Amino acid sequence: MKDLHGVAKFMSKKFIALILILSMAMGVSGALASAAEQTNEDLSGKLVLVFTNDTHGADVAIPEESIGTAGVSKIAKDYKAAGAQVILISAGDAIQGDPLVNLSKGLTSINFMNDAGYDIMVPGNHEFDFGYDNLKKLEESADFTILSSNILDKDSGQPVFTENMIIDSQVGKIGIFGLTTPETYTKSNPKNVSSLNFLAGQELYENAQEQVDKLTEAGADYIICVAHLGIDDSSKPNRSVDVIENVKGIDLLIDGHSHSVLEGNQDHDTILVSTGTKLFNVGVAIIDKDKISTKLISASDYSEVDEMVNASINLVAAEIDELLSKTFAKTEVFLDGNRDPGVRTQETNLGDFVADAILWAANNGVGGGVDAALTNGGGIRSSIEIGDITMKDMKTVFPFGNTISTVKISGGQLIEVLEASTFSTPISIGAFPQVSGIEFTIDTSVDYKEGEAFPDSTYYGPAAPGSRIKNVKVNGKAIELDKIYTIATNDFLAAGGDTYYLLKSLESHNTYIALEDALVNYTIDVLDGVISGDIYGESAGRITISEEFILDKEEEVDETEDTRDIIEEVVEEDQEAVVEVTYRVVKGDNLWKIARKHLGSGARYIEIYELNKDILESPDLIYIGQVIKIPA
Repeated sequence: MKDLHGVAKFMSKKFIALILILSMAMGVSGALASAAEQTNEDLSGKLVLVFTNDTHGADVAIPEESIGTAGVSKIAKDYKAAGAQVILISAGDAIQGDPLVNLSKGLTSINFMNDAGYDIMVPGNHEFDFGYDNLKKLEESADFTILSSNILDKDSGQPVFTENMIIDSQVGKIGIFGLTTPETYTKSNPKNVSSLNFLAGQELYENAQEQVDKLTEAGADYIICVAHLGIDDSSKPNRSVDVIENVKGIDLLIDGHSHSVLEGNQDHDTILVSTGTKLFNVGVAIIDKDKISTKLISASDYSEVDEMVNASINLVAAEIDELLSKTFAKTEVFLDGNRDPGVRTQETNLGDFVADAILWAANNGVGGGVDAALTNGGGIRSSIEIGDITMKDMKTVFPFGNTISTVKISGGQLIEVLEASTFSTPISIGAFPQVSGIEFTIDTSVDYKEGEAFPDSTYYGPAAPGSRIKNVKVNGKAIELDKIYTIATNDFLAAGGDTYYLLKSLESHNTYIALEDALVNYTIDVLDGVISGDIYGESAGRITISEEFILDKEEEVDETEDTRDIIEEVVEEDQEAVVEVTYRVVKGDNLWKIARKHLGSGARYIEIYELNKDILESPDLIYIGQVIKIPA
């Protein structure tokens, strides 16, 4: 394999020029109006913030799917050409998520951002996935400022990145500061951030207020917070909305982390914006001396690119695709790696497959004796479609470069770990366990009881292990509380990541077998290159979510005729009357809820997805007002 750091530096100017000419000849940029033309505004004397978040390696421009970093660059240039001063901002999670950026440990991402003209980036939790030292090296390569005020060195207590900055603009002084989620403690490998302290809760609010006060005293006319905090309930009390509620004086908060789409929610005099993920949207804030207006530009409405940046990115992408595109296996079934509903809320067939592969590879690596396997759903980053499978597919499922570790754990401790990792179920959580050799029931009619807070974490251990987790079996036998089991997991969890702090104190061994290599070798050696419907056509029933939960949730959902539009049509097929049921999506829907209501089980959401694949890009993406089919 070629040196991908070299690839990231890339190519001769003549070669780029050739690709540029070819791209222009083929009309790569599309025909939609420029961003500036779409505004229909006079932008002279105004300031425009163009912002992105959670791009996760989606730098390649793909019509209707990703604006791409070359599109971001073009949007910024559109506004500059219209007379505006432009600041280009990233709210984090840019360097990880796709082999395009993973294989160079983020250097390709930084180079793409340099080419696009970014001015500021706030590091997200995934900026630490390749280590804090690696991020500091990337900072040296960046032509922009990495900004965060609440990340401190544990020994000195001093900030490790620039805390804030003031930019003189056409509309006055703009004060900007950054915040990074304290969940980085456990949503990156804990070893990667062991030297750092992420201010959280009240300390986070006090730090943010201090930044606002400093910038105000320095004469800032507008205060902008760029944050990677998110708005998920599981992130309380460290969400962007918590900061807004507890800090005065922030005019605009640009957020990331939860992949939320927020075009300009306003609360407590602060405008909150976020673009979602993977560059389907790019955010724009237009500031003049009187107001701030915000909007999102979507890939559905914009397909122009900066040709030079586009040529550079596509060259690197082609190089990596060539390295990883060789087919080595196939799957007869869709392997479900979706988030919610999916690997963060329930057992899926992909979760079973990867856990089985980890268990098999661990036993091979240590010569046997491994009882079971457990991996976190949040580490599974992509589904696998029916058809041919390549190395790129496997590296996209497991993009973090994690390896397999084995851990010695008692039965009682295993129950405690399962209890902690499902504390929010049925609400999505990255810690949700996908397992092999383990069976258990989650009784979600019982509230999770918080015990002591885990050190250097935003999570709490269970006060009553076994109150929600029941009927635990290991290899078909009831778990023995005092028996020591050997389980295989990933090195992130073995180091205490996510809610798995307990594992940090246990005897463990790193096999240094890469997770993606485990998937490849298991598929070839055990499955003979075919992931069949007989074995992985559906989840194996290792994890049961109790019926009490399903009944309770159905009682809570408002299913009145005012909010549900069910249409039944009788069509003739082979001389028989067939009922075809269609459904119009309303606010708050997802496929799990629809399947639970109309098919009797949320787990049947995949049937709805399969029936509507012609209009649904993913089980995660449905829209209010969309009409979908439901099996009769």
